[in-house]
Amino acid sequence: MLDPVSRVRRFNRAVTSAVGALDTSFLGRGRPLGAARVLNAIGHGRADVAEIRDYLGLDSGLMSRLLRSLEDEGLVETTAHADDARRRVARLTRTGRREFAAYEALSNTQAEDFLAQHSQREALLAAMDLIASALTRERVTLEEMDPRSGQARYCLGEYYAELGRRFKQGFDVSLSRDPDAKDMRRPRGTFIVAMSDALPIGCVGLKGTDYGYAEIKRLWVAPAARGLRLGRRLMEAAEDAARELGITLLRLDTNSALPEAGQLYRTTGWREIPRFNDDPYPDLFFEKGI
Repeated sequence: MLDPVSRVRRFNRAVTSAVGALDTSFLGRGRPLGAARVLNAIGHGRADVAEIRDYLGLDSGLMSRLLRSLEDEGLVETTAHADDARRRVARLTRTGRREFAAYEALSNTQAEDFLAQHSQREALLAAMDLIASALTRERVTLEEMDPRSGQARYCLGEYYAELGRRFKQGFDVSLSRDPDAKDMRRPRGTFIVAMSDALPIGCVGLKGTDYGYAEIKRLWVAPAARGLRLGRRLMEAAEDAARELGITLLRLDTNSALPEAGQLYRTTGWREIPRFNDDPYPDLFFEKGI
């Protein structure tokens, strides 16, 4: 059996080499990876310097040096925050925006070329998703979104597809009690999406009703992000939102073909109750006072 530590270190060396982490001119643009990553973060809408530093995991000294180098090149301008002079915000200059666009095009081409060389593209992407989720677990954010948004619709589509694979009879959303979008928007409810570096990796809905309780709906976590307690985080966020809305009783339904869901509910204070709806798919029903 190969030594696990050696396998991890081999992987680390391979990634360091492949991404050009040690190059003095990342992607041939004349500056190292660190400066390019700061430029990328600003280009993608991050402005608060402290937030950029935390996002990239940099210490204050290195962040200051990288910003100064970008300012010296005329790519970035920093100013005091409008509401707090102790904070600084950064923005790209016109030249900086052109440089950001050049990096984006080169990075996309590099990724496309890399994938084109591999015969098992989907397996490779799945492995990358798994590793990225494990490495960025502390940076996953939970964001309330319109359930009709692109990120929410992606999660729901993946959720329905998984039910179709796991239920013996398949899954047809038109036969299910699919909640109306308006019932999962404040003030009746909410829809929460787990985001990992701008990509959706999980969701949960809080559906308002007129029956004295609200329902937890559509809890889903991407396969690559399972085992990171993200499902528990999503449930806690939905319960917190319910309390904010003055909701004191929650219900949900699930199917015994999803044993991990039942285990989560049983270990987080939910109790089994009799059937409370006519949805043809669930066979387990739970309730929780909050």
